[in-house]
Amino acid sequence: MRICFISRRYFPAISGMSVYAQNYLREMVRLGHDVVMISQYRNDEAGTKIYGGGPPSTVEGVVVVGLESLGEQRVSSGQLADFEADINAMVEAAVAHHGIRPFDIVHAQYAYPNGLAALEISRRLGVPNVVSIQGGDGHWVGLCCETHRLAIRSVFNHANELIIGSQSFAQEVHENHGIPLERFTIISGAINASHFCTRQDRLIGEIGVTPTLLYHGRVDRRKGVLELIEAMKILREAGRSLRLVISGIGPDLAAAKEMTSALDLNDVIEFTGFVSYEDVPKVYQSADIFVSPTWSEGFSNTILEAMASGLPIIAARAVGVVDCLTDQVNALFHEVHDVAGLCRQIEILLDDAPLRSMLATNALHEVQDKYRWPSIADQLVNRLNHSLLKAPDNRWTESYSPTTSFNDADHTCRFRQAPHLL
Repeated sequence: MRICFISRRYFPAISGMSVYAQNYLREMVRLGHDVVMISQYRNDEAGTKIYGGGPPSTVEGVVVVGLESLGEQRVSSGQLADFEADINAMVEAAVAHHGIRPFDIVHAQYAYPNGLAALEISRRLGVPNVVSIQGGDGHWVGLCCETHRLAIRSVFNHANELIIGSQSFAQEVHENHGIPLERFTIISGAINASHFCTRQDRLIGEIGVTPTLLYHGRVDRRKGVLELIEAMKILREAGRSLRLVISGIGPDLAAAKEMTSALDLNDVIEFTGFVSYEDVPKVYQSADIFVSPTWSEGFSNTILEAMASGLPIIAARAVGVVDCLTDQVNALFHEVHDVAGLCRQIEILLDDAPLRSMLATNALHEVQDKYRWPSIADQLVNRLNHSLLKAPDNRWTESYSPTTSFNDADHTCRFRQAPHLL
């Protein structure tokens, strides 16, 4: 099968989407498929400050086409993002590579803008498409402005196949946009089992004299990182001696550092900044407890990584989290935004060694049993093969014109000013 894979982000940009794409590409090559990846990237200071950036790295066995997101980068000069220009660039790149050797299928990672590009590629080339919904495309896009409402619903209603990471996320998209649940095929995220492992110098659930909590991922208030800093202040005032490592970069890194200073927590909170994916396992192994107070997820790579690293986990009872974690079985839950509840769960876990060991052991066994990439890749290929039997559904052009330009769009959309939040 010759696949045109359209990636929203890829390394050196650090993102769950980059991790997913890397594993996806490796597995598709292993299974003998021919893949061209068209990947967007930011190359401006503002964009790279959020995720890291620059042209995508090479991938063995894959033709990698990097497209600088010039439309999004307009924000660096005080202009609004031109998503439409970036969509056109993706389409033209795919058409050009189809001319070299025809594609059998288009697979878009992220429903907007990539999924909309996939619909247009399919319309032009007559090949079917699959769209993977993975985060903000399901949580927020389409609730922001009329242009994106029409665009995202075109994708949700007319893609040949919609893949989504969890049942709770599918339910959220259904509630936001009225998309029938039967439109979704649920295929979870997965872990590269060779990349993450438990520490060999201590028992699972064992903690240090001064326990270390770990937050790893995008430093974004929507991930609950500011609430975790607030919790650290409360725990310190309660006499708890512990550290917090905040690993990563993101749109709220500066706000997190300012809050840490304002609360006089600089001596107990460490910011690692950018961490390469190769070094991420060391970050997990340096910690005692993983904390994910996120507001919502599509499917959390960082939680899977923590599970595979043998860490006991505290997480918010959030969309995309409840599908892989179970309260009191392989994690402790607190309610989203409930800082007091988060503090209680941290204290419970600090004081109960058997509970830590039980939760971490159960999580480790579950990730090893259910979330390995070869199994997930087989499920994905099954859906790609199923879609090969379908013709593109071009009725989307009745509600959203493929000639839509920046000048036609709703400029009040908040993502026009902050496209990195997509």
